[in-house]
Amino acid sequence: MKISELHIYPIKSLGGIALTESQAGISGLKYDRQWMLVDRNGKFLSQRSLPQMALFQVALKNDALHIVHKKHLDKGIQIPVSADVGELKKVSIWDDELPALAIDPLADEWFSDLLHFPCSLVKMSPLHKRWLKKKYQINREYVGFADSMPFLLIGQSSLDDLNARLETPVPMSRFRPNMVFSGGSPYIEDTWDRFSVGTVPFKITKPCARCIMTTVDLASGEKGKEPLSTLAQYRKQGKKILFGQNGIVLEESRIAVGDVLQPK
Repeated sequence: MKISELHIYPIKSLGGIALTESQAGISGLKYDRQWMLVDRNGKFLSQRSLPQMALFQVALKNDALHIVHKKHLDKGIQIPVSADVGELKKVSIWDDELPALAIDPLADEWFSDLLHFPCSLVKMSPLHKRWLKKKYQINREYVGFADSMPFLLIGQSSLDDLNARLETPVPMSRFRPNMVFSGGSPYIEDTWDRFSVGTVPFKITKPCARCIMTTVDLASGEKGKEPLSTLAQYRKQGKKILFGQNGIVLEESRIAVGDVLQPK
């Protein structure tokens, strides 16, 4: 088995970036979920309530995030990735509240105009950590603005099995993984406790429960019923529909597409 894809999603719920290699840090891949859109009350926004967020594409060039809207390619903004100064703003994401850095009123206006919804762009503050729940910590791990964990791993065979059940196949991007691997049987990742990518050790923390975000068509920004409806028929445990495994890295290092993945 080998790593076949690496992805980061610098701004939560916006388009991802495919990488050939990245630094696997204690809080995730470098730049992953370090920015987030929030409403006027500081509550995080996602494709769950604003599926049109899927229409924003993000690229990383010359130490800046370049963001465009798929239906307005002539308009775009740039956000320097190194800007770690700004007014602190209290934000909330699920059960967590923490201070984050306000970025730029011009960025707030740009996103608000295109989403037709008042919002602000914030960044994780280097002085404030969003700690994992203690039951998942091994080395005092923390996370950015991802839903719960620093890493999400999915096997290509798992997606292939799902697509064989669907009338219209869906791309892996619907599930927003950080690491995709080739080889192995469908859902083999469900059976692992630990694995290594090259020489870099990882720990599985919990399965990933899926939501209506997986039903958003990334080309149109519209919701449907699949693949969640089909997944519910054979991947439901209790009230949760599971697809992919969350994890943490045990030793920070670089990982790359093509690295051998070995379960422990």
